[in-house]
Amino acid sequence: MKTIRALLAILFFAALLLAPALAEARAGGGSSTGSRGGQTFQSTPAKPIERSITQPPSQQAGVPAPGPLAGGAPGGGMMGRSPFMNGLLGGFLGAGLFGMLFGHSSWAAEGAGAAGMLGLFLQFALIAGLAWLALALFRRRMAPAGAGATGDAAQLGYGGGVLPQVQQTPEPRAAEVADRDREAFGVLLTGIQRAWSEGDLKQLARLATPEMVSYFAEDLADAASRGVRNVVKDAALLKGDVVDSWIEGDRHYATAVMTWRAIDYVERDGAVIGGDAKEPVEATEAWTFMRVQGGNWLLSAIQQV
Repeated sequence: MKTIRALLAILFFAALLLAPALAEARAGGGSSTGSRGGQTFQSTPAKPIERSITQPPSQQAGVPAPGPLAGGAPGGGMMGRSPFMNGLLGGFLGAGLFGMLFGHSSWAAEGAGAAGMLGLFLQFALIAGLAWLALALFRRRMAPAGAGATGDAAQLGYGGGVLPQVQQTPEPRAAEVADRDREAFGVLLTGIQRAWSEGDLKQLARLATPEMVSYFAEDLADAASRGVRNVVKDAALLKGDVVDSWIEGDRHYATAVMTWRAIDYVERDGAVIGGDAKEPVEATEAWTFMRVQGGNWLLSAIQQV
């Protein structure tokens, strides 16, 4: 009896651990994935996006943190900002100092007269003049960047590197969603679940953005590696409410909270190992759709509610 009870306890806890994964095996994997344009990481009633090719605002291209010599810190002038100038002037000064110290050892030892002293100062003045000329030429070349010029020169940073281009997000504009658009959302939901169940990536590519198709492909590959298949049948939209709609550039986005029902189960070698092959279950998710204005809608993101 103790052995039987132990086995039952193990099976019970295993069912608890597997239940969420099996119940959320539908297209989207039960996670929040995809992109919503410039609204990807804005707060919504749904769960935040977890997988996305869109970078969070804190990671988007912009001005990098200043280096140790940036911002007017001591030693942060043109010399401190330019390894080229450091090397050039270092070479000039090094050559001059070594020449003075070792090339004129006889002067140092024997006490050269006024002519020797004058020649030494002339050499030093020549070295300083060449350094000043090189610095002036370098500053002239750097002037367009400091003056706010456009193009490559404007991208030169104080650290001597190149600043990445700042990603400009188009200003969103409100947009209307017609009844035919809502109908298209329902058709996309059922079509995507059917294609997911059949593992038809070509069909998914006609219904979703390349980003979403890549996530579907990854999830399908994981399931194939485990030797399981998620079957979603008879998907039907019960309720759909468009909660947000906007335009960015030539792209139109719309987010709809949709409650739908389907038979959803997981099988291995024809045997059901999770879910129910007879009783449908309901799910509520926020789906974001995208289209180039005048084009067809594509699934762009799925968020759990």
